[in-house]
Amino acid sequence: MSDARAGRPGRSRRSIVVVGAGPRGTGFLERLAANLPELYGDEPLDVHLVDPYPAGPGRIWRTAQSPLLWMNSRAEDVTMFTDETVELDGPVRPGPTLADWAGLDGATFPSRTRQGAYLRWVHERARAALPSTVTVHEHRTTARRVTGPRDGRQRVWLADRAAPLHADLVVLTLGHLDARPDERQRELTAFAARHGLVHLPPDFTADADLSALRAGEPVLVRGFGLGFVDLMVLLTEGRGGRYEERGDGDGSLVYVPSGREPVLHVGSRRGVPYHSKIGYELDGAPPPLPRFLGPAQVDALLQSAGPLDFRRDVWPLVAKELGWAHYHRLFAAHPERTAIAWTDFEEKYAAAAPAGPELDALVAAAVPDPADRLDLDALDRPLDGVRYATDEALQDGLRRYVTDDLIRRHDPSHSADLAVFGALLSVYGQLARLGDLGTGGTWWHGFFSYLASGPPGPRLHQLRALSEAGIVRFLGADVTVGTDEERGVFRASSPSLPGEWTEARALVEARLPDPTVTLTASPLLRALHEDGARATEAGLLAVDPGDGRVLGRDGRPHPRRFALGPHTTARTGAAFTRPRTGGLAFRQNDRTARTALALLRELSSCTADPQPQTPAPLGA
Repeated sequence: MSDARAGRPGRSRRSIVVVGAGPRGTGFLERLAANLPELYGDEPLDVHLVDPYPAGPGRIWRTAQSPLLWMNSRAEDVTMFTDETVELDGPVRPGPTLADWAGLDGATFPSRTRQGAYLRWVHERARAALPSTVTVHEHRTTARRVTGPRDGRQRVWLADRAAPLHADLVVLTLGHLDARPDERQRELTAFAARHGLVHLPPDFTADADLSALRAGEPVLVRGFGLGFVDLMVLLTEGRGGRYEERGDGDGSLVYVPSGREPVLHVGSRRGVPYHSKIGYELDGAPPPLPRFLGPAQVDALLQSAGPLDFRRDVWPLVAKELGWAHYHRLFAAHPERTAIAWTDFEEKYAAAAPAGPELDALVAAAVPDPADRLDLDALDRPLDGVRYATDEALQDGLRRYVTDDLIRRHDPSHSADLAVFGALLSVYGQLARLGDLGTGGTWWHGFFSYLASGPPGPRLHQLRALSEAGIVRFLGADVTVGTDEERGVFRASSPSLPGEWTEARALVEARLPDPTVTLTASPLLRALHEDGARATEAGLLAVDPGDGRVLGRDGRPHPRRFALGPHTTARTGAAFTRPRTGGLAFRQNDRTARTALALLRELSSCTADPQPQTPAPLGA
């Protein structure tokens, strides 16, 4: 479909193709509309939006999915609009949060279908903000390839038409994508086929076919993040089970099964679920951030000789920044749990080298109780070295872990945790300037998600109830999954329970596939890489951290191709931006939109522009 908005007669029309019309594509469109009057004026422009899913919500947030699936954020913590805290060159265009738009209690966790409706409204508002000289065309299909000369118009080949779209610029805002299985996943699928088993590889859980997971039968589940939470919901409440309040006033639940549930045996590298969302607000002023990882430190890293090593060069600064937020809050809100004056601590903390014995000695002297110290290694690996003698001891131990996490994340006496959350957001914004961080960046993204992007508290209450009902069984940390050809079963084990195996005829990989350009199921991204776009060591599409232009293997940014989102080095730490937190995604969208408009204006001022050659056959 298209908006019939005609430009001035006689003027050549420039065009931009945006591949991916979900939240990131909508965010780019909003910034395009905001910046267009200043940078492009009333020149005619065609904007093509390519996405097989509805524009606005896209695939992940489409309204046609189970209403049992929730957002992972409170309604008041979700906005698609800029505010004065965002570093923008373009204009601020404020708008309502999800809570304000939907009339929801800000502390609730809305359904994904409600968020999808909000995103559709935001998309329609962004389109309405475009001037009459802009025509928007929607293509409900898949883009398969981008071709064209480096210094000329691009061709975007679509799945449902023979002729390509011609574009002066192409912006990829693809969101989460399917992936082809790696070698290990192919081996597991082949094993399952030989023995009549069920193997579900990494996928968006809402799209997975779960019908083969039978009632009462054991299922091995690898992954303890948000993909597992979705799986847990769809196989319990989604099959007719329900929860009843225990009545003790702390949110505890009892699960009443329907009898249609399988038994989920879940484990992962850490062996524990992501930390619960924090259930209180920070009173008083937050720690001043950034302090030890800010623009000056990032500039120094960018100017350093040789490639950056995340663990050696970056992580010590990250750890010091997180520690600064933690101890600033501890001294300010809970001085009775500290042993020296804040001014002395602050001076010595600032002078100490990151991640060194001097810093460790200072913290030990200033904070008497080890439980009040920030131990990032222990946070990352809570079951490291922990061994259980029996399976029931493991189940009891993990239930206690979940209970303790729920208590702590809803207790303001541990408000240093919320200060660290703020520091995590600050760090993510700074690290975005560094671009490619290799496998260290992948680890950091997972660590961030584990600490800052876990499930709502009620989901962990449900998990505990399911464990007590025997529907969920914990496997432990560092889970390995093997196959038994003789018995024709999958087998899982963990050093958390030495010498024990769990067997099942079904295995589910409860996680999204890694966003790599080499294994992506997107023919567009694979072709882009094959044609010379650079991939990082971790498999992400490398883009210029300043404006999102796609980088070639020679390091040069492509003048007409841009990319934003989780498959790129311009990824962000969360799906959506919290109001008044600086908005890394907003900043990226603004810079990309402004660069794109400036290039379009420059092209419009030229008397000639290289025109596309005779289209080659698709896939040529």
